[in-house]
Amino acid sequence: MTQPRQPKELSTKIVDMLNNRLKDEYAAHFFYRNAANWCDDANYKKAAAFFTQEASNELEHAEKLQKYIVSWNVIPTLPAVKPTITFADLVDIINKAYVLEYDLFTKYNSDSVDIMSEDITTFDFLRELREGQYGSVVEYSDLLNALQLIDSSDKYQLLYFEQTYF
Repeated sequence: MTQPRQPKELSTKIVDMLNNRLKDEYAAHFFYRNAANWCDDANYKKAAAFFTQEASNELEHAEKLQKYIVSWNVIPTLPAVKPTITFADLVDIINKAYVLEYDLFTKYNSDSVDIMSEDITTFDFLRELREGQYGSVVEYSDLLNALQLIDSSDKYQLLYFEQTYF
């Protein structure tokens, strides 16, 4: 009697890399969830809605990573994320969000270069995530540039900024 073949799995290197990005996406989700809560409490309602959507987007990225890993017959490692995120003000949130997004952008790019010759399918899968990260970096860069146009210590100018750019 013929035995069924064992299906192929992703290499340990690729699984480890994807699990690390999965952890980053969940950390980003919790960051934006906390940012939305802070903004809602501070009565920055447009910013709260924006960061709520950002949190949802990060969760979608985590789900895509999980589905990809599972489709290759591996169970992803769901990370324990301990958010200890505090914010001083709206500008602090935007500064931290830019750092978070740029860091994830560089990680996806570095991972992609590292695996290009080893696993072109995973490289192709990461394309959508690389492009999304590029878009996020541009978006937060634009917010930082817009903040340069105001006196961010002036609450009225900051409220105008929030109403205009979110």
